[in-house]
Formats: sequence, structure tokens, C-alpha cells
Amino acid sequence: MLAKRIIPCLDVKDGRTVKGVNFVDLRDAGDPVELAWQYSEQGADELVFLDITATHEKRKTTIELVKAVARQVNIPFTIGGGINELADADILLNSGADKISINSAAVRNPQLIDDLARAFGTQFVVVAVDTRLIDGRNYVHLRGGRDKTEIETEHWIREAEDRGAGEILLTSMDHDGTKNGFDNALLKKINEQLHIPLIASGGAGNSQHFVDVFQQSNVDAALAASVFHYGEILIPELKETLKAEGIVVR
Repeated sequence: MLAKRIIPCLDVKDGRTVKGVNFVDLRDAGDPVELAWQYSEQGADELVFLDITATHEKRKTTIELVKAVARQVNIPFTIGGGINELADADILLNSGADKISINSAAVRNPQLIDDLARAFGTQFVVVAVDTRLIDGRNYVHLRGGRDKTEIETEHWIREAEDRGAGEILLTSMDHDGTKNGFDNALLKKINEQLHIPLIASGGAGNSQHFVDVFQQSNVDAALAASVFHYGEILIPELKETLKAEGIVVR
């Protein structure tokens, strides 16, 4: 049985880590470089850095900040935001990324997934999906959740895997920032259809929510932001709780 991963996420805007509820009402959560160092020291398994307004502002990810964060961590480091072509990924790889996360650009140009997987290997490509439940169906949303598409989430995730995604990072917009728990039913449904790792995102509020998501949906990893940033959950204590519940962690 593969060990489950705990992944803090740095949502970065204007050089600062921010966190909101349902993708809006963002508030400051600290210096991303300092937080990255703390998580690396605490025993996080990986770190995700998302430049959350890069696509909306039609710009590239802030490279100097990425380099500064990369210098602070000795764990796998995933970077997303504003990646539209192979050259963008190449620059991030050379700046310290172990993986890149693509979201809006992949939906607009699905061939990008194939191209990145072919150029860098599938293990390098994380496809992030922001989903919201509307009239009983889950739909993919773009540009940091601003734009609804007519693409159903399950269909898109299957296509992303077929095209060479190495992992799926699935964020429930309905659960994001609510601290009411992950969308375990949706995660379980999607995870049963996938042959690649699924990372759960959106809704973590306490340690029991991590226990629940691993036990109920069997995802490979669980990602959270504010509960880590504000010290509501400490990663060493979370891992002890998971171990006590018989969940294998690193």
C-alpha cells in the first residue's frame, strides 16, 4: 500500500500567500518563502505553489519568487499558474520545480497535456481541475474559478489521464475554504475511474477530515492551505492522527 501524502498549498497573489472561501474574499496568509521553509521542516510530503492570478492577468508565473521558494524546500515542489506552452514549463523546471500544474490552458488546448507528457514525462504533469456542482452535475471552471465551462468534470478528468496527465489535483469549489470537509463522494467516484494518483483539495478544517478523505475515497494525497497557514493543524500531529487510524503515511 502506497503511503498517503500530505500537501500544503501556497496560493500566491502579488507575492503573498492568500486564502479565501469558495475562491473569493482573499485574505493574507503570510510570506510564501517563509511558509515553504516551515512546511519542509514540519515534514510535508510535497508542496504546491499556485500563482492564482497569472492566467486571469494574462502573465507568466513569477519566476524569482519560485526560485526563492525552491531554495527553501527539500521536498517535491509543484508549480502552477500561467503555463501555456512547453517553454513555460521548461523555465519552471529550471527554476526548481519538480512538477508543473496546468488548469485553464489544458482545457483550452488539451494537446498541451500530450506535449508536456511527451517532452518531460507524465510524472511531471499535474492537471488541476476546479469543479462546481450545478443542477446535479459537476462542471469544470477556469481562470481561478471565474468561468464555468460546459465540460463535465468526470469526462475531462478521463481525457486528461488518456492524454498523459501523471496526477489529477481536484478542487471542489463548493467545499473550498469552508472547513466542512472534503467532497468525499465525488472524490471516491472519480478515484474509482482513475489509474493515476488523485489529490483531494477543498474543505479541510480539522484532522478528522483528512482521516475521512483517505478512508472514504482512498485518494493518494490530500491538499490544504489555510488550516496549515494559520497553524490550526500541524503536519507532525496530523500524521500521528492518521497513523493512529491505520492510514499509512510517510
